[in-house]
Amino acid sequence: MPKQKASLGHVFKTIILPRKKLIILGLVLIIISRLASLVLPKASQYLMDDVIKNNDFELLKTLILVVLGAIIIQAVTSFALTRLLSVEAQHLIAQLRVKVQKKIIQLPINFFDNNKSGALVSRIMSDVEGVRNLVGTGLVQLFGGVLTAIISLVLLINISPMMTLYVLVPVAIFGVVSMKAFAYIRPIFRKRGEINAEVTGRLTETLNGIRVIKGFNAEEQEIKTFETGALKLYDNVKKSLTSTALVTSSATLLLGIASTGIMGIGGYMIMENDLTLGEFLAFTLYLGFMIAPIVQMSNIGSQMTEAFAGLDRTEEIMGMDTEDDIKDRTIELDDIEGNIQFDKVSFAYEEGKNVIKEVSFEAAKGSVTALVGTSGSGKSTIAGLVASFISPVSGSVLVDGKDLSNITLNSYRKNLGVVLQDDFLFEGTIRENILFPRPDSSEEELLQAVKSAHVNEFTDRFEDGLDTLIGERGVKLSGGQRQRIAIARAILANPRILILDEATSNLDTESESYIQESLKSLMAGRTTFVIAHRLSTIKQADQILVIEGGEIAESGTHDQLIAKEGRYFELYTYQARI
Repeated sequence: MPKQKASLGHVFKTIILPRKKLIILGLVLIIISRLASLVLPKASQYLMDDVIKNNDFELLKTLILVVLGAIIIQAVTSFALTRLLSVEAQHLIAQLRVKVQKKIIQLPINFFDNNKSGALVSRIMSDVEGVRNLVGTGLVQLFGGVLTAIISLVLLINISPMMTLYVLVPVAIFGVVSMKAFAYIRPIFRKRGEINAEVTGRLTETLNGIRVIKGFNAEEQEIKTFETGALKLYDNVKKSLTSTALVTSSATLLLGIASTGIMGIGGYMIMENDLTLGEFLAFTLYLGFMIAPIVQMSNIGSQMTEAFAGLDRTEEIMGMDTEDDIKDRTIELDDIEGNIQFDKVSFAYEEGKNVIKEVSFEAAKGSVTALVGTSGSGKSTIAGLVASFISPVSGSVLVDGKDLSNITLNSYRKNLGVVLQDDFLFEGTIRENILFPRPDSSEEELLQAVKSAHVNEFTDRFEDGLDTLIGERGVKLSGGQRQRIAIARAILANPRILILDEATSNLDTESESYIQESLKSLMAGRTTFVIAHRLSTIKQADQILVIEGGEIAESGTHDQLIAKEGRYFELYTYQARI
């Protein structure tokens, strides 16, 4: 999709304007702070030209009190700025992270198929951090720097127009260099976000797959892969540092030339009695007050450039269509019967390469439909279409006679239960994982689901029972134990439509016999789709669809298909021999 750009207008409307009162207060504080900072140069002029020259102790006391008051004002306003704006910036970052996470989690399944989870974590956590330079002290410091520079410039002209004119030439050159550098840096910062997401994504995969890596003695290979990514990130940082160094060095050179010139011109003017020593000291200090914000603005400019680069990438995400953004999804389901019909449904992961080809069948409410066939035949794709994870490229999937593509996903999926072959468990306790679809379930309902899925057979042996911590992805449990928890989770969800993808694949023979009984009670009255390679588990299905090459090669009951002695008969007898 085309890349989105975080324009100044959009940033102002969505980030700055909603916080206008806070930012205005910040601007008032920065004005007070900068005006207070200008007291010292003027006080120094009075010190040299009046106090010391005339031995005026009363004026000295007054100057000391005024300078001390100005310093206190600067300290208080500085604290208030940090407390107000920096805290609000962190609040905004938290809000944006939540907003981006909400957007990402609502994107279609194919988005996640094409993006690494670690890269998405980087998009959520890192890309929005730069906004602290927009809402935090960065923006008001930029304004304060401009204000200080303008006031200092007026005061410099008032002291000596000629010296001021000399100073403005290198400052103007520095401004041009800075603008060119920032224009060059922004795409580099943007690319850095992409590289960082890529490296983070690979690192996350490495840590998740540590058992596979160690099992194949592939540590060196992963180390090299990460090293390549880290060096790529280093090269990007090197480019940005080079540009930033150019700006800083330009500042040092050009402003150094200005200072040297001021020394010569000022010295000459003092000797000619055109300038007092106090005026020269004040000019030098005001010059510092004009130059320091300009140098500071170059650093803030770099930070804001990085912020806009991160917002560019955030805008890409926020501009994507979520699953519910499809305008045709307007039908809200209340209670559903569970009649599912495929009407000439085709689907392709890549354009022009259909993996499901005009498939038509009906699954009556409360019936069990088994999908069998070799790997890659299209069984899981059909299940994905039933689950609304993907949508047909042609044809229709109907639910109680209504086109699923017109039904809001939330109202449909609350009637859906899924048990996948590699079911995902969250880090936490067994109890929390079973309660996941219905966290407000009663203890009685929970224990009924635990008993039905025979989870209690192993939790009774654990010291903490259902409150046992299972580790990331349930790593502390066996495959069969994880699958029984997943089945208990589906039982508790009490869905009208149930999808079982190899739900008993990780169970031993004894556990499987228990689970088969539990699944019978679970499937009663529910429209169920079962994907099974072990054909012995689907003998009682109301209909069996044999999928070959994305098409229905055969359909019927177990007995009917055995009697046909066709493809199902071949698969069944082959499995029986082994």
